[in-house]
Amino acid sequence: MLFSQPSRWTTLLLAGCMACACSKGSSGGGGVTPPAPPTPAATTFTNPLLASGPDPWVYQKDGTYYYMQTTGNNLVLRKTAKMSELASGVSTTIWTPKATGPASHDIWAPEIHFLDGKWYVYFTAGPGNCCGGQRLWVLENANPDPTTGTWVEKGQIAVPGQDLWAIDGSILEQNGQRYLVWSGQEAGSDQQNLYIARMSNPWTLTGARTQLSHPQYDWELNGTPKVNEGPEVIQHAGKTFLVYSASHCSTDNYALGLLTASATADPLDAASWSKSPTPVFTQNPTNNAYGPGHNGFFTSKDGSQNWIIYHANLRAGQGCGDVRTPRMQQFTWKADGSPDFGTPVATGVALPRPAGE
Repeated sequence: MLFSQPSRWTTLLLAGCMACACSKGSSGGGGVTPPAPPTPAATTFTNPLLASGPDPWVYQKDGTYYYMQTTGNNLVLRKTAKMSELASGVSTTIWTPKATGPASHDIWAPEIHFLDGKWYVYFTAGPGNCCGGQRLWVLENANPDPTTGTWVEKGQIAVPGQDLWAIDGSILEQNGQRYLVWSGQEAGSDQQNLYIARMSNPWTLTGARTQLSHPQYDWELNGTPKVNEGPEVIQHAGKTFLVYSASHCSTDNYALGLLTASATADPLDAASWSKSPTPVFTQNPTNNAYGPGHNGFFTSKDGSQNWIIYHANLRAGQGCGDVRTPRMQQFTWKADGSPDFGTPVATGVALPRPAGE
């Protein structure tokens, strides 16, 4: 088969078209610029989560985390989809106290809970001149989003017929009953013990209180007054654990202790509980963690991991002030079903984000 040679004009025409195409593509005047590759999602975070955050608390519902901490003068609620991005979460002041009155000063350790279809915040406050007048108080909000709607003051929550010092209220649900656990005192004493009482509704106690723990071991006796406080509940493998803070927060020896009961036992019976003779979470000076304590718990976004959130000081001797910062870390479970918190992790070190973030 014979092939004819292309004409000189055909060759010039093809060359011109190719040159034009190259010129148009390089000029950017009408070509399509390929999209930039997506920025990879961050896979790590560092502690501390915020510059200040004593007594951190987290409650999760419907894929959202709600965070509270002690501010001293009001109640602030943070809302975030990812705990590793807490610092950028929406922050809303949900309650400001009156200038005077029995709940006007020293606003401490707020916790938000969703109970019976409504939101409740349990917090500590007093009349001022810290801190002999501290009591526990309750707010209620019927709005599905607790950062909106109206917070209604439900008043003081206390054992009927008693008006005793009380702080750090939290909720235990067991055997179809609901209980308040808190740190309180006996009349005429400044020693802080752990107590429990049954609740008839989210803002009312019924019946007598039971003392579950008091400072007794050497590691619980640092500082003055002697302290057991910040009781927090976690349940696993048929057991109920009450994790609490011991020794005074003014010391670097502030640490976490552990009470254990069967998940079917009567929590009002002090004999149902056994107490660990040693602390379960203590200071780690190498990792800039002094006085770690007053914790909360949450699960990762995908539900596969358990995490603890707690406060600690960056340096020795910083005590009970606002320089305490919130940190979080994953924990696991021991063979007997009890929590294994390990040791406080280092600040400023990249850690994997909670799974699902």
